[in-house]
Amino acid sequence: MNATILVVEDNEQIRVLLRDFLASKGYRMLVAADGAEGVRMALENAPDLVLMDIQMPVMNGIAAGKLLRADPRTKGIRMLALSGILQLEDEGNFFRDGFDGHIAKPIDIRQLSAIVKKHLGTE
Repeated sequence: MNATILVVEDNEQIRVLLRDFLASKGYRMLVAADGAEGVRMALENAPDLVLMDIQMPVMNGIAAGKLLRADPRTKGIRMLALSGILQLEDEGNFFRDGFDGHIAKPIDIRQLSAIVKKHLGTE
């Protein structure tokens, strides 16, 4: 069975890019446009990996990630932060906030597949 990836991203172009690229690699894709929708979808579908934008309307990625970590049904799901504002100290904050890693924006599509495989344990 192929892994399921949930993309939580408010920018439609980035959402479509991630969905289409990762679907072409054989992953089952779920998409959400904000953190609240992402939390709901994660609880309903138990994805193997969540790619979570940090700055979003309704509920930001940090708040959504904390909710997923606090729930026994989703606390073990791997989560990667998507952010264009990475500074050295920010990456440590992502780990403190419950994320397992980070993907910088703009997204380097050439590296995306390897990053996803690494965090799914399929490399």
